[in-house]
Amino acid sequence: MLRIMAMTENQELLEEIPLHNLMDSNIKWFWVDFDCPTEAEIELLDSYFHFHPLAIEDCMHFLQRPKVDHYEDTHFFVVHGLQPETLKAEEIDFFIGPRGIVTFHLSPSPEIEEAWRRLHDPLIRKGKDHNYIAYLIMDKLVDNYFPTLYLIEDQLNELEAQGENKTDIQKLTEQVYDIRSDLLRLRRTVFPMRDLLYRIINSDKVHGINEQKAYFTDIYDHLLKLTEMIESNREMTADLRDSYDSLRSNRMSSIMKTLTVITTIFMPLTFIAGVYGMNFVNMPELQWHSGYFVVIGVMSVLGVGMYIWFKRKGWFD
Repeated sequence: MLRIMAMTENQELLEEIPLHNLMDSNIKWFWVDFDCPTEAEIELLDSYFHFHPLAIEDCMHFLQRPKVDHYEDTHFFVVHGLQPETLKAEEIDFFIGPRGIVTFHLSPSPEIEEAWRRLHDPLIRKGKDHNYIAYLIMDKLVDNYFPTLYLIEDQLNELEAQGENKTDIQKLTEQVYDIRSDLLRLRRTVFPMRDLLYRIINSDKVHGINEQKAYFTDIYDHLLKLTEMIESNREMTADLRDSYDSLRSNRMSSIMKTLTVITTIFMPLTFIAGVYGMNFVNMPELQWHSGYFVVIGVMSVLGVGMYIWFKRKGWFD
């Protein structure tokens, strides 16, 4: 689907006008959105707009790393959105020229829809040009990163509380590794976007964006906050992982200590039972009338005595 929005010199907003009208002298700026385009619509990138073949090729090969390329009077941007459910990156490409912006995406984009809707407000578009559209899209993309990261932080706080209650450590450890995997996917999206915004606000090539540098600097600040949050959460997952490993090791040590004490107590008792279980004929004790009860009594005293001794030494603590 191809959507067109244009602003006239008289501040009149036009929509769904023919492509050939975009070059009229009364058009101040325009926005053409390629939303899930057909093959015929994709051909317009070359036949009508005459964009660079490398930029068009990048549009068709997802996923490119977030970047900006400069081609004569046109600047090509690749930015990434985020699917909240899967944390997969979604690519949005746009071309910024002297008089307009062209956006291209192969799947529906809520960020594009939000920017399209906001531009219908006269107060928002007043005194703005097509470069402001790039800001609206990037700003919404970055804002949509935050809810996912806040959700991960809530999960980490919950895991930390469960770890204090000493619930199923194995299950908690698996959840920590899942969260670390989610943070890694977020990191692969946020960090390249941060580098892209740094290039934008420190470049002199995109003149229209430089005139609105404060807006893009605000996005860059948000991305810095996101990177700090991601790194902080990754450190927290590492601490939780180490804590759970320590709890598991302590629990295993306690189990091994208990088994060792039990084995130690039964070692002399097993020895005595083994001695009197041998089938030698000349064993004087075998002829005792009370021999069985004496041996059982010795074994009981020996077992209880060793238990009391180990208890006093703190082996059962």
